[in-house]
Amino acid sequence: MALTLFFLSSNDNKARDEIIYAFKHPDTGQEYQIIHAYKLYDNYENRLKENPSISPSQVFEEVVIEPIYDACFRDAEYSTEAIDFPDDLKQVSNLVKKMEEEKINNVVREALIKSSNYIPSSKMTNVCVFPSKVDYDLPFMFTSGSGKISVLYDKNTDEEMLRVGIAHEYHHSVWTEKYFNKESSMTVLDNIVLEGKAVMFEKVVYPNLTFTEVNYRYDKEDWEKIEQDLYLYDDYRAYEILYGGEGLPENYGYIEGYKMVRSFLDLQPNLTPEDWTALSAEEVFEEGNYLEYYKE
Repeated sequence: MALTLFFLSSNDNKARDEIIYAFKHPDTGQEYQIIHAYKLYDNYENRLKENPSISPSQVFEEVVIEPIYDACFRDAEYSTEAIDFPDDLKQVSNLVKKMEEEKINNVVREALIKSSNYIPSSKMTNVCVFPSKVDYDLPFMFTSGSGKISVLYDKNTDEEMLRVGIAHEYHHSVWTEKYFNKESSMTVLDNIVLEGKAVMFEKVVYPNLTFTEVNYRYDKEDWEKIEQDLYLYDDYRAYEILYGGEGLPENYGYIEGYKMVRSFLDLQPNLTPEDWTALSAEEVFEEGNYLEYYKE
């Protein structure tokens, strides 16, 4: 996949290399790129200083987004999350100064290779690293489509968060590559199980890192709030359940989805991550006898 840097001349390979770390899986040759998009923020700041009257959003689009658009967003299967210009440039500039390129490369490289050992991809995987505008309690990452992962790095991001978060998003990336159907809508259950698979995958790749906290309480009152919605085609309701809303606990759907996958795998312990990733949400939910946990 070609990456065009609009602010560079075609033979300025040195400057291009300053924001891209490309590598391959040592055994399979699977390809990856880490795009250090945060390095472009100095260009953005300098352009604004040169011409304070110009629109910050326009400059941001030209100087930060356009150079990395092909690698990070073009032809993505999903609508992309907004990477917007920073409201507080000083805050973001201070964060960028603290971001350690070598450490980011080492951690992301490790997580991608470990994840690929379980489910390989035939596509290049691009991880695009941006500074976050806000501070999150959890790593904020998203997958725009197959081979396209974005990391919004903030002051709380540490190596454990990066490792587990990349494993989680890599699962979304390869699932999208292999099984996403743009002609078919997703139910609430599809979304819950998909996130449950990604949580399970992060725990398979990093069994000694406890990042996504899972409780094994089966609260019937909470379950009754969502059970009738499982087969709806309603993205908003899926989002509400996943993150916790309308009286549901925080990240309820992620945890419930993980427990659905866990329940299924307890009955099918010999399946590999590649095997269970391919299964439909209905198979996981129904063949895992998940409703048994909510019977009187």
